Amino acid sequence: MARSIHASSTVSPQAELGNDVSIGPYCTIDASAVIGDNTELRSHVVIGPHTILGVNNIVYPFVSLGLEPQDLKFGREVTRCEIGDRNTFREGVTVNRGTEKGGAITRIGNDNFMMTSAHIAHDCQVGDKNIFANHATLAGHVELGSECNIGAFSAVHQFCRVGNHAFLGGFTVATLDCMPYMKTVGARGTKSYGVNSIGLERKGFSRDLIAKLKEAHRILFHSDLDRDQGLIEIVDKLGNYAEINYLADFIKQSVRGIHRG
Repeated sequence: MARSIHASSTVSPQAELGNDVSIGPYCTIDASAVIGDNTELRSHVVIGPHTILGVNNIVYPFVSLGLEPQDLKFGREVTRCEIGDRNTFREGVTVNRGTEKGGAITRIGNDNFMMTSAHIAHDCQVGDKNIFANHATLAGHVELGSECNIGAFSAVHQFCRVGNHAFLGGFTVATLDCMPYMKTVGARGTKSYGVNSIGLERKGFSRDLIAKLKEAHRILFHSDLDRDQGLIEIVDKLGNYAEINYLADFIKQSVRGIHRG
């Protein structure tokens, strides 16, 4: 039950603190914030209202979690920010609450690592085990899967989707959906550069599965088939792999379009 709260920090009486929470110097915890067990706030951290942090999170100096969205339509409605367990927020990271029209909640899953000055805007839905390099940015309403790598100074346009295990190279500007398993790299004129082979190998993907993903990419973008024909072909030829079906479904469900190869 022990809690450590530095004398210079301000914690609202309406905030809820779990067991063994550590709050360092000059932090501010607003009313209705919830901080889970064993979470550590190093110093100069702001936790906004209606913000929930799970257990075992580490929050470094000058991080802001759950303050108002940067949206001119926001009318101070009650919206939320929910953050899971075992996430690391390095210096200067910002995460905004949701907006009423956007679903009213920003969600971050578990085991994410966010480097210096990464930004998660309002209404984003972020999965698990993602890595955000320095200054990586998600605009509002972005859906990010799990186990993705978002390169330094990259930006993902509002309402875009990024599939599981995707890799975005540094300084990428993604204005369309980014396919799962693939490397998407570039400023304007961004395109897919094929399967993220090294990253997938490091995550334990078999060589056979990686080869099948490469074959799917070839069929989709380097054959004489159009988009719909290519999707039919990869499902017919490679559809006994769950990852191929996920890739095909991701492309079919895209509203904005995808960054092609």
